[in-house]
Amino acid sequence: MKIGILGGGQLGRMLIQNALKYDDQWFTLDPAEDAPCATISAITIGNFNDFDTVFDFGKGKDVLSIEIEHVNVDALFELRDSGIKIIPSPEIIRIIQQKILQKEFYSHHQIPSPAFQTIQQKSEMHFPLPFVQKMNTGGYDGKGVQVIRTEEDLKNLWDVPSVLETLVDIEKELSVIVAKNEDGDTQVFPVTEMVADPQLNLLDFNICPADISAEVQLQIDLITKQFINAADSPGLFAIELLLDKNQKVWVNETAPRLHNSGHQTQEGNANSQFEQFYRVLKNLPLADTDAIGFSGMLNLVGEEGYQGKVKYEGLEEVLKLPKTYVHLYGKTETKPGRKMGHINVLANSREELMKKLVFIKSLIRVIA
Repeated sequence: MKIGILGGGQLGRMLIQNALKYDDQWFTLDPAEDAPCATISAITIGNFNDFDTVFDFGKGKDVLSIEIEHVNVDALFELRDSGIKIIPSPEIIRIIQQKILQKEFYSHHQIPSPAFQTIQQKSEMHFPLPFVQKMNTGGYDGKGVQVIRTEEDLKNLWDVPSVLETLVDIEKELSVIVAKNEDGDTQVFPVTEMVADPQLNLLDFNICPADISAEVQLQIDLITKQFINAADSPGLFAIELLLDKNQKVWVNETAPRLHNSGHQTQEGNANSQFEQFYRVLKNLPLADTDAIGFSGMLNLVGEEGYQGKVKYEGLEEVLKLPKTYVHLYGKTETKPGRKMGHINVLANSREELMKKLVFIKSLIRVIA
């Protein structure tokens, strides 16, 4: 089967790495000649936001998918009309790539999400402080999001189409990944707890299973069912969740693709998110997702003050550690805050897992 992926980054790379044990031809579209997928797929250099480029790339593929949601959706509709299978559907990609449409989708389907106002320009703002401003389009990896707490902060309000959303008093950030194939079968991965780096607004650690109550788990189970029914599309979806201090679960946002919060599934679960997504694309029986004890993930991110050819300081020390698994993304150039790889860890308890993750973080630096 000829499988095309819009985007040639690390998510596509790990998907293809996993799928090389099967028999398929992989094609990727990315603007960078040295994209992580370049060495393991037939890569086309081009802009996945350009209609003609996406349409030409998709022609002749058996199935076309994404590893980034910021793509030309009009071309995906046209390709589907011409008989190309698109997973996930262009409809749900369009909804998710615009924060305004995404919030209205949650509201319409009674999926719990913080109260909000949508604005086209900042003069329309009439929303109580404190709140979170999310740009309608273009936000990614913590960019395009800011917290407005005070009257003084209002001077920083972006004058662009945005969602203004009630600031949740967060106890934990959680994520749940759900897969659905064309036959309508679904599988849900165990809930993951996320610990963020406050400086970069990027994920720091994943911890699985999450330390949550049975009542919180029930809320998440219901949200997952509501979302997958409302989305009405095959695919793999990462639903990012906020647990507030009153133990109420809110949907923060959803990614219609593989996700950073699922990386620990590579060694921490019976099957990974990458295996699962491959099966979705091929409409195969979905894989079991059982957790293997406690697992966690540490992002390898470019250090402040370093830009250039990447060096991984301390990598050999990390490789000496048991039940520790290094995944590098094939990016030759580092810069501050750039995701360059991750490290997965297995442990027998949450306490042991956290100690190992903190220790590994102290050992390794991504420099130039």
